[in-house]
Amino acid sequence: MKILLYIISFIILIISPFLGEISISLKDIFEPASTTYTIFWDLRVSRAVLAFFVGGILALGGLIFQIIFKNQLITPYTLGIASGTTLFTAISIVFFPALNMSISSVFGSIITILILYFISKQINKSAISVSTNSILLIGIALSYFYSSALMLVFYMSNLQENYSIVRFTLGSLDTVGFSNGFIVMLVSVIFYFVVSLNKDKIKLLLICNDTAFLKGLNVNKISLLLLIVVSLSVGISISFVGPIGFIGLVIPHIIKLIYKQSADKLFFPVFFFGGIFLVFSDLISRNLNTDSSLPIGVVTAFIGAPFFVYLLIRRNKKV
Repeated sequence: MKILLYIISFIILIISPFLGEISISLKDIFEPASTTYTIFWDLRVSRAVLAFFVGGILALGGLIFQIIFKNQLITPYTLGIASGTTLFTAISIVFFPALNMSISSVFGSIITILILYFISKQINKSAISVSTNSILLIGIALSYFYSSALMLVFYMSNLQENYSIVRFTLGSLDTVGFSNGFIVMLVSVIFYFVVSLNKDKIKLLLICNDTAFLKGLNVNKISLLLLIVVSLSVGISISFVGPIGFIGLVIPHIIKLIYKQSADKLFFPVFFFGGIFLVFSDLISRNLNTDSSLPIGVVTAFIGAPFFVYLLIRRNKKV
């Protein structure tokens, strides 16, 4: 089953750049002077690379959040981080057009996670670790606040700025060349390295925060470190492709069902199949015979939203 999944995944990676509105000839992709060469390497291959590493970051980020907060429904998106990055990006588009959107997106994600963390600690000062329920409720409240603030930014923007914000919020993998893909790849490597480096500490968090504390682990310190690293990685990813939801929710749960192993042994499968999932979703969005590509966030939402409802139903049956 696992081997078959990897075979199918590699087939998706290989065929993805060849499928699209314009047919690609295998012999033309090695001729630099041809239009096919440009379309294949600068548009489709670079797009697949960007999709793979963004998907990997979002999937692994979702798994880390679920481990920290011990709640299978928590992701960087359900906690309002995506809403925060979207709002700050919109503010940058309207009020600070000279500011790089990546900077504003990262700033928004960091501000959001710090608000979540420190408010939850104020609510439950006596706790060894972060209160899961309180941080989830704060995240929901922040999402509503950010949504309201985003509507205000929409109201104050002109038509062109309004269009830019809408396109950003729908998500898009449009890219030319490998510069964006290289940056996201570098971020994903650093992210994966930090997670792997703290594998033993994460394993203790999986058991129990109290047990981890008794074994000498500074639970608050490692939790805050992981929260910041995930938020930075997700924020940078969102700055290039916009908010793409549900990957951090769907992929970790599917991998847990397939592998049936402890979450600390699933870092690579979650990252890899998260990347494959987004490449496959992009393949669908580009091949629907529509006038333009369907926004990638729409495709992932169509897949992820029913799965989210399924998880809620399954969770309530266990209670």
